This record gives sequence, structure tokens and C-alpha cells, in this order.
Amino acid sequence: MVYTIGGIKGGSGKTTVATNLTILLASKGRDVLLVDADDQETATDFNNWRQETLGDTGYTFVQLYEKAVATEVNKMTSKYDDIVIDTGGRDTKSQRAAIGVSDIYLVPFVSRSFDIWTLEKVEELINEMSVVNTELKSYAFINKADHQGTDNQDVAGLLGESETIQYVEAQLGNRKAFSHAATSGLSVLEYKPKDPKAIDELNTLFKAITGRVEARV
Repeated sequence: MVYTIGGIKGGSGKTTVATNLTILLASKGRDVLLVDADDQETATDFNNWRQETLGDTGYTFVQLYEKAVATEVNKMTSKYDDIVIDTGGRDTKSQRAAIGVSDIYLVPFVSRSFDIWTLEKVEELINEMSVVNTELKSYAFINKADHQGTDNQDVAGLLGESETIQYVEAQLGNRKAFSHAATSGLSVLEYKPKDPKAIDELNTLFKAITGRVEARV
């Protein structure tokens, strides 16, 4: 399965989602490749720190950009059980190449007005790439969800109206566990002290997308 984590707005937590998904898959004994296709190289920084602190990351890592994303991923789909591609927060050649070879396109939205304003552009991108990749499944969800207020509900309502991208009700909360784990080169599954709510949110999101039951607390 090839997953692309994307969108066209920075700061939505794409790398956090991509790295947590990668480690979750690897924790189930799957052979996983994490691809950094973002020129900001945040996933590369994460991987380097993880390698320095743990030695064995538990997955394979590579950097790919522009056309090489599509050509190289196509070569490696038979080698790995899953490939997770982290793309930047812009409509780039790298992101389009990734979408073109993906089974699932996953777009996190933060419950702020500036983020939801990009929905129409995301829909346009998906519609254009669906001509190239007719089997593509696209999902949107709320990341860094607020613990109170109506912003989550407002954004959920707008995402739910989309006919292009399927809204997944599972949310990742704005929890310190996600940021603390990331700065340690870890996923929330590994970080201690464990945050059962963060782990449950990650599992629930992944199950909603794939139907798999994943890691336990």
C-alpha cells in the first residue's frame, strides 16, 4: 500500500502523521519505506535523529524529489509492504508525482480558517490527479484538533460537504505527546510516559482509513 500525506498548507502536521503512520505499520511487522519528498526535509531530520538515538529505525528511509518520486516508488512497490510518502505543504511536482503512484492520499486539516480555505485547491489537485491515478482514494481529517470550542465542528462540517475528498471523523488532538515524541525521534506508540488518548487517536484514524486494527496501548 502506498500512502501520500499531503496538502497545500504548511503547518498541518503532515510529517508527524507520516512518521507515526510509518512506525505504526512497522510495529505490526510490516516492511515499510518512508519517503521524504518535501524539500524542507523535516522527515529527514526526524529519521536522522531516530537513527542516532535508536540505531535501528525499524523502517527504510530515502529522499526522493519530483519525477524520481514516481519512478523510484514504482520500482519499490514490490519490495515493501507499505510505502509512506511525506510531501510538502505546497502544490509541487513532488507531491503530484507521489499522488500519481499512491493508493491513498491523506490530507490533514488544522481547525483554523486559513487551513480550510485551501480545501477547494486540494479538491482541484485531486480531480486533476484522478485522471492519472483512477484508483486513488483521498481522505481528509482534522489534525491538532482543539480540545474545546466550535472550530472542530465548523471544519468538520465543511470537509463533510466535499464530494471529492472523503472526510474521516477520526481526529488527532493537539496533544503534547505528538510533538514531544517527534522531537525525540519517536512515535506516540513509543514515547514515555505513554499517552493512551494519543495512541487511541492514531489507531482509530488508521483503522478508519484501512480497516485494520493496529497497535495496542
